Amino acid sequence: MIHEQKHHYGSQVHLLSSPSLQGWLADLCSPETFQPRINHLVTRLYQNMLRFAIDQQLPSESFKVATRMTETHPDALLEGLRIKPQTKAISVNLARAGTYPSHLCYEALHDYLEPALIRQDHIFAARKTNESHHVTGTEFGASKIGGGQDGAFVFFPDPMGATGSTLVAAVDHYKKNVPGTAARYLALHLIVTPEYLRRVLTAHPDLQIYALRLDRGLSSKAVLETEPGKLWDQEKGLNDSDYIVPGGGGFGEIMNNSFV
Repeated sequence: MIHEQKHHYGSQVHLLSSPSLQGWLADLCSPETFQPRINHLVTRLYQNMLRFAIDQQLPSESFKVATRMTETHPDALLEGLRIKPQTKAISVNLARAGTYPSHLCYEALHDYLEPALIRQDHIFAARKTNESHHVTGTEFGASKIGGGQDGAFVFFPDPMGATGSTLVAAVDHYKKNVPGTAARYLALHLIVTPEYLRRVLTAHPDLQIYALRLDRGLSSKAVLETEPGKLWDQEKGLNDSDYIVPGGGGFGEIMNNSFV
């Protein structure tokens, strides 16, 4: 069973709590884990996180359908709630760490929605760093946006929410340059930091953020003993090179076997 962890970051933040998912994520972050297991774990984690987010965020509708027993019991139809199939959705590939997660989400959305209402967009955005390897901004490169966004639920499946610079730039791009008004923007991360949450929510307080783990491993012992967000201004999850601690290394590198 997936629940939400208690925190003080606001209602837009959803930190998932699940022993099975936490175990898989720990395995994914292990230095002993390599391909193809890496992609197997990413698949399981994103499929579960997406389903949780869909149940919370996408509109649902009542249904009444026949079953194999309807022929003998015509008055006993199956009734319930389902995700409304006529919902528009966009999965945004933030290359390169987000390429495989976006493909997984794009593919999984077809299990819930009408295929003609789903698309995948592509953006190349990378962190810009200085000589000290500190993130100074985002290098926003080429993009392939397949149309407008009016009424669509726009998903940003990006494994690591570290500084927030890439996500802020991507949402900025949709709000400023893509025609129409989205129904909602949703970020899906495996790991986030307190620094990420502060920056992204300051820039886009309407963004719904889902994450499997919050890393604040460079905080003091006293801070780590408090509930997440209680002492938000004292929490720290990034080292001097803006990498997440304890983190899992660069997921773009390990998923692509490309260590450059």
